[in-house]
Amino acid sequence: MTAANVTAGTRLAPARRLGVSAGLRHTLTLTWRSLVQIKHNPMELLDLSIQPVMFVLLFTYVFGTAISGSPGEYLTFALPGIIVQNALFATMTTGFGLNNDLTKGVFDRLRALPIARWAPLAGRILADTVKQAWSVSLLIGVGAILGFRLGNGVLGLLGAFVLLLGFSLAAAWISVLVGVLVSEPEKVQIFGFMVIFPLTFTSNVFVPTDRMPGWLQHWVEVNPVTILADALRGLLVGGPVTTPVVQSMLWAVALAAVFAPLAVRALRRRV
Repeated sequence: MTAANVTAGTRLAPARRLGVSAGLRHTLTLTWRSLVQIKHNPMELLDLSIQPVMFVLLFTYVFGTAISGSPGEYLTFALPGIIVQNALFATMTTGFGLNNDLTKGVFDRLRALPIARWAPLAGRILADTVKQAWSVSLLIGVGAILGFRLGNGVLGLLGAFVLLLGFSLAAAWISVLVGVLVSEPEKVQIFGFMVIFPLTFTSNVFVPTDRMPGWLQHWVEVNPVTILADALRGLLVGGPVTTPVVQSMLWAVALAAVFAPLAVRALRRRV
C-alpha cells in the first residue's frame, strides 16, 4: 500500500465522535484528578481553608468594635462579604491551574487522549467549583461557632450557595482568559491582586457604604462586589433580596457572555 493510499484511507476514515454522556464521564474523571492533586499540594488546601478563616477572625475581633460597636454585630454584617471576597479570589485558582497545565504540557497530553475536547477545561472549572463549595461551607461553620446566625433558614442558605457558585462560575471565565494569555502561573495571581483586591476593598464587604467618603459611595453602590455582598446578606441574614439577587444574576450572565467566548477562542489558538 502506497503512502498516497494510506493518506487517502486516513482522510476517508470517519472521525470518532463522543456522546455527551462520555464527555460527562471524562469531565468527572478530570475533576477528580484536580481534587486529588490537593493531597500532593497541601498549600492549596491551606489557601482554601486557613486564609479565609484568618480574614474572619482578624476583621471580626480587630475591626469589629470600631466599625459596628461589637464583634458579634460586625460578624453578622461582614461574614457574607468575606465569603464573596474569598470566592472571587478563589476564581483565580482556575486560571492558575490551567496555565500550569498549559505550560507544563499536561493540557496537550490530555487533549491527545480519546476524550471530549471540552473535558479538560470543564473538569478544571468543576473541580474549582467544588473547592468553592468547601470554602463557603467552612466559613459558614466558623461563623456559626463565633455566633453568626442564619436569618432565612435553610432555604436562604441554599439560595446563597447557588447564587455565589453561579456568580463564581461566571467570573472564573475571566481567570481562564488570563490563564491562557499569560506565560506564567504567577502572573494570574498578580492579575488577581491588581484587579480583585481593589475591587473588593472599594465595596461594602468590610465597611458599610454610609461610613465611606461621599465621592467613593457612588462607586461602591454600583460595584458588582457590593451588589453580590448585599444579595448574600439578604439571603443569609435578612433584608432586601430580590433587587440585589437579580442584579447579581445579570452581572453573572454579562461576565459569562463576554469572557467565555474570548477564553475559549484564546484557548483554541494556544493549543
